Amino acid sequence: MLKDSSTLISEAAWSLKTRAITEMVYIDEIEVDQQGIAEMMLDESSIAQVARPGTSLRLPGTSHGGGPTPAVRPLTQSGRPITGFVRPSTQSGRPGTMEQAIKTPRTASTARPVTSASGRFIRLGTASMLTNPEGPYINLSRLNLAKYSQKPQLSRTLFEYIFHHENDVKNALDLAAQATEHAQFKDWWWKVQLGKCYYRLGLYREAEKQFRSALNHKEVVDTYLYLAKVYQRLDQPITALNLFKQGLDRFPGEVTLLTGIARIHEEMNNISSATEYYKDVLKQDNTHVEAIACIGSNHFYTDQPEIALRFYRRLLQMGVYNCQLYNNLGLCCFYAQQYDMTLSSFERAQALVANDEEQADVWYNIGHVAVGIGDLTLAYQCFKLALTNNNDHAEAYNNLAVLELRKGRIEQSKAFLQTAASLAPHMYEPHFNLSILSEKIGDLQGSYTAAQKSEDSFPEHVDTQQLLKQLRQHFSVL
Repeated sequence: MLKDSSTLISEAAWSLKTRAITEMVYIDEIEVDQQGIAEMMLDESSIAQVARPGTSLRLPGTSHGGGPTPAVRPLTQSGRPITGFVRPSTQSGRPGTMEQAIKTPRTASTARPVTSASGRFIRLGTASMLTNPEGPYINLSRLNLAKYSQKPQLSRTLFEYIFHHENDVKNALDLAAQATEHAQFKDWWWKVQLGKCYYRLGLYREAEKQFRSALNHKEVVDTYLYLAKVYQRLDQPITALNLFKQGLDRFPGEVTLLTGIARIHEEMNNISSATEYYKDVLKQDNTHVEAIACIGSNHFYTDQPEIALRFYRRLLQMGVYNCQLYNNLGLCCFYAQQYDMTLSSFERAQALVANDEEQADVWYNIGHVAVGIGDLTLAYQCFKLALTNNNDHAEAYNNLAVLELRKGRIEQSKAFLQTAASLAPHMYEPHFNLSILSEKIGDLQGSYTAAQKSEDSFPEHVDTQQLLKQLRQHFSVL
């Protein structure tokens, strides 16, 4: 039976309005992905508790691929080198203990840990709770999903509205399942949507089946990215890397696939391979901010500040204008001995700070510059200002302790080092400094305990190994 024109026009208008409302709250599912404490600590999909070296994202320290040691490049709380670009999961990583998970901030700008991965989706779903005098635009409880699933031109729009605007994954899954059945299981788009619903519900193996099936029907870059996300959540980085490489065979030079490979290598501490892939990204897209920032930070930490400076200047030319960039420019200028530009860059960074944590980082770096030029009084003031803005800045506590020790204030120095060690158990410096200090004042047991913690954080640290050897000799004589 043919539809009359008025029905077609009303359906078109309904579809357009639904799509417009969805666009207002639409978020790219591929990029945004945060794990809550429950997902990290109570993992149901793990097969082996102790993975083989180089095969797990949970043990990043097992796969050093020629990158700088923690003595040069600082680590995050999960034991991963600090990246040049903040992405979901780069801050939190995968903490080893529940205490560490609670301490880990959820992003670069908030100190609150992610208590649930569904928290962000609940917040998105509140768009549907805005009061409307006529009630909600679409009342899902009254919808006949079976009827809509048979209308291809309306069902896709409706699915995206339910999934993104209403955040009702169960109804979205029902609609997707019925639409897939109506399409005789041959429509790749609906299979991808089923996979997204299963992923959101935590059913990763079912999501994997749907994405694999969709790839058999039609190879699309997004499907490769969704499937790789599933494998990363299942802690199978090698499988994800192989999948990305399959995608590159089908789509040579695809920037998102190259970036995905670089990110996995970076998460597994394989910094040299990550840098090579970021360079491949820049060959395809020379304005890719993440690749430029990551290569720049890698050059900085491998003692090439002049080359890092070129990359950060490139970001400046592209219109990136924020506190972090000027902060990095200031440090690169200082280590490249371009002293005339150093303080002016930090002044710009100070003018662009958005929160107290950024302010603390800028003061901390100015303190480093002051130590470098020998002005210890200025350095002391800068580290104090860093702590005024961010009372949890472990590095500032550690450096203040060293300055206090130079002034002969042993108790104050010890207190600062203990605070730094408790705030950042992943850093080896406070533990090592506390061990040296304890040994000098005769507390050999305290020194040995701190040295062991330092060795756990950085096993290759020669000074820690020598100190432990001396202490063991002391104990054997006793």
